[in-house]
Amino acid sequence: MDCMGDDMPACELNHAPKSDLHFGFPYCHQGDTIDPKFGLGRSCTEFQPPAQKLGPHVAPLGMEFYTGQQFPKEYHHQIFIAEHGSWNRAERIGYRITLVKLKENQALSYEVFAEGWLGKEPWGRPVDLELLPDGSLLVSDDFGDAIYRISYEGGGGN
Repeated sequence: MDCMGDDMPACELNHAPKSDLHFGFPYCHQGDTIDPKFGLGRSCTEFQPPAQKLGPHVAPLGMEFYTGQQFPKEYHHQIFIAEHGSWNRAERIGYRITLVKLKENQALSYEVFAEGWLGKEPWGRPVDLELLPDGSLLVSDDFGDAIYRISYEGGGGN
């Protein structure tokens, strides 16, 4: 636990185009916040910044680059992330599938793709994603003890 509160730090999506990069942990969080205990005498400029900040405590566990053809073109070569969800935050967050849109390997946006596993209490917690040969996505859920299939029926993604 980072002991930095409900809204800090953001979870991160990191990009490692080469080896030997350091993304800051445990000295720097989210690319711009020094850890109050471990970061003394350090600067976040020493480390590789995240490609995209995600929500605080969303617990991103699995991700998948979409290389299928079933979904519309706007989803091709984008990143889907399974957010397991917070457990130690006053107001829970996560429990969803998010999408990071890319252009030329740069993150442009971070948005919700599929949600609904969190009501008053969570009934599911996404863990990982797998792409099926037909272009649909499987989502594993270790809380609901289920696997969901997300597919698109809109006339083809080409």
